[in-house]
Amino acid sequence: MRSFFKLEDNNTTISRELIAGLTTFSTMAYIVIVSPALLSKTGMDFQAVAIATCIAAAIGCLLSGFLANYPFAQAPGIGLSAFFVYTVVLQAGYSWQGALAVVFVSGVIFILLTATGARAAILQAIPPGVRNAIPAGIGLFIALIGLNNAGVVDINQGPIIDILLANAGNKPDALIGDVLAAPPQILQFGDFSNPTIFLTLIGLAIMLVLSQWRVGGAILIGIAATAILSLLLGETTVPDTVFASSFDISATFLQLDFGAIWGPAGFGAGAVFDVLFIILAFTMVDLLDTVGTLYGTADKGGFLDKDGNLPRVNRALMADAVATTAGSLLGTSTTTTYIESGSGIAAGGKTGLTAVVVATLFLISILVTPLLAIIPVSATSAALVMVGILMIGSVSKIEFGDLEVTVPAFMVIVLMPFTYSIANGIGVGIISYVLIKLVKGEARLLHPLAVLIAVLFIVRYVVL
Repeated sequence: MRSFFKLEDNNTTISRELIAGLTTFSTMAYIVIVSPALLSKTGMDFQAVAIATCIAAAIGCLLSGFLANYPFAQAPGIGLSAFFVYTVVLQAGYSWQGALAVVFVSGVIFILLTATGARAAILQAIPPGVRNAIPAGIGLFIALIGLNNAGVVDINQGPIIDILLANAGNKPDALIGDVLAAPPQILQFGDFSNPTIFLTLIGLAIMLVLSQWRVGGAILIGIAATAILSLLLGETTVPDTVFASSFDISATFLQLDFGAIWGPAGFGAGAVFDVLFIILAFTMVDLLDTVGTLYGTADKGGFLDKDGNLPRVNRALMADAVATTAGSLLGTSTTTTYIESGSGIAAGGKTGLTAVVVATLFLISILVTPLLAIIPVSATSAALVMVGILMIGSVSKIEFGDLEVTVPAFMVIVLMPFTYSIANGIGVGIISYVLIKLVKGEARLLHPLAVLIAVLFIVRYVVL
């Protein structure tokens, strides 16, 4: 280990790397609970997804450690899991098997883009405002999902007038009376007599306090504390066993359905556009999330060279791409590099040995997956809101004084939660950026890929 990971060259020790790995795992172990809870909403088997999540995370971490020799940890991303569930399956109407096939295709594309160096070119094509707004938009999207799942916020879908007409029986007099008596809201507080709401808020408060005190694993501790409170209140029950008696993941393993890759309508012009934009959204989110995390955590760890570049960056990106492809075969959503890697780096992790330790802990987690059954929706909802809070910080990088930056960023941040679609936020953000550049007479400054993406999204909105 000393020789392979070059511990002396990186001024670190085995014990320090072990501690760093444990620290990183403790801060991101919540994904073993939260991602399966999200994906199970599509009909996927929770237990199988939990095992697939652990294995996919282990594959990503092992590749990051052995291939790139960096302490970057990977796992299925929550934002990408939410996109998989709410946009691809529940909104676009894909089966989860078809959605897994799309993730597999996107993973193969990631591998090709990384091998050719095209991922860097795509990153350069994304306007800075859009690039920095995407994590914030996803954060709001995830937080809204968490609040809605917990019942803190009720979402009444559809135009207000339709809701009113439905409630008033299409009678104008009754309609006016309803408006005057109780104006409806598309978003409103839920029923606070529901104990799930209070458990969620308590769990979130615990996570916030522990984070403020800089306690490692704040989210994981908050999930555990909320689960215990739920047990004491009788909202959940203790499982019959702690250790897994079966490690069968056949419910999701190799369940990809390439015949369903075109969506519910089958093959056609509209289906081709839908698949194209779903893959594009997966690509954009994973690319920006991974690159942003790599460079952000690498800067904290002192891994960047004098020109601000990350040595062996393509190896780190390849680890992400291969893990995504493997994860889709196992039965989980896109795997990405986690910002929580920064906690291990802060604890002294400098080499791939840290990532290997994280991988080992993910694999050990498979042994106790029955314990995951006691995790209530209040705990996972609190974790989603907490992740949203952590992701909103990217807005500090947006130069709001310039409308050329502000408008696209605003569109991304607002439309992701308001349209329940990450793809819409990215698409409209890039379209608005291109239009502003054209109005300013600065077409020559536009990156060809940005123009192409904008045109494709416009065609999608007009045609479909």
